Amino acid sequence: MIDEIRSARDAALKQVEATESLESVTSIGTRLLGKKGQLVQLKTQLGGLPTIDQKKAAGHAFNEAIQVVTAALEARTVELGESAMAAQVDAEWIDLTEDVVKPSRGHAHLVTQAWERLEDVFIGLGFRVAEGPEVETDWHNFEALNMGEGHPARGEFDTLFVDHAAPGGRPGRTVLRTHTSPVQIRTMLEQDPPIYIVAPGRVFRRDTPDATHMPVFHQIEGLVIDRNITMADLAGTIEAFTKAFFGADFSSRLRPSYFPFTEPSAEFDIQRPDGSWLELGGCGMVHPNVLIAGGLDPERWSGFAFGFGIDRMAVMRHQIKDLRDMYVNDARFFEQF
Repeated sequence: MIDEIRSARDAALKQVEATESLESVTSIGTRLLGKKGQLVQLKTQLGGLPTIDQKKAAGHAFNEAIQVVTAALEARTVELGESAMAAQVDAEWIDLTEDVVKPSRGHAHLVTQAWERLEDVFIGLGFRVAEGPEVETDWHNFEALNMGEGHPARGEFDTLFVDHAAPGGRPGRTVLRTHTSPVQIRTMLEQDPPIYIVAPGRVFRRDTPDATHMPVFHQIEGLVIDRNITMADLAGTIEAFTKAFFGADFSSRLRPSYFPFTEPSAEFDIQRPDGSWLELGGCGMVHPNVLIAGGLDPERWSGFAFGFGIDRMAVMRHQIKDLRDMYVNDARFFEQF
């Protein structure tokens, strides 16, 4: 029996030594030390030995064999792990020393590229770029946009509140803006119509990072206020933008929807050359309550607004599967674009 145990031990050690990958070590460890392994099968025969001394001797040999094989598996795992790590480092190393012969140049971030391209397109359509603060009063961020007390978006589950009060706001009622729509209100309060603006910027929400969401992301908001503006003007603007940004082979459509700051409201989609549709953003006619909050008479002025995510535009353009990839600062990822 002892000779059989030692023979099984030696055979197991040869198999361990012959393994060439971490996966094979794990697999062979399960096979050698599992219930169907040769060593464990021999253990089941210990009870059949005729004397206690023989059982003790065989049991000692068995325990020693198990310890030796286990130690060999652990040692081989460490050895192969170090080799795998060395191979990975060798394959993925990045030379951070300065290349004095051909210095490499960086380029704008993918979101910045999309941001600047969107600005160029809308400026070409007759819009100007407007900006606003990232820390807002809840009046600009919610109330002026027809989202009164009790609106779900005003809860702490969605919104990041700050401790201090912004100018014109009450303590505890100041937020990191959840959209770029407050720029609409500030523009209407500061500028007489006609108004043709786009407002790109960074926004904040209590979102858990995943493949399609980030707590900090970027939007672009459009606002037109003039006399006799209709849904036809909105649809025409969306169509003109679609063809200017995506190409002449793309088209757009509006679908009924609901937003508290527009009435009527719509979602707008773009149609790819292959005929498939992709939802892009929300839009609609500016709600009379929003016009009043902006100091404008809804009997004299009308307008439309639209908005969508800049990050999503970058993801769509470059066919990126995970939004988080744009923020890990991996040089191997950004070198592709």
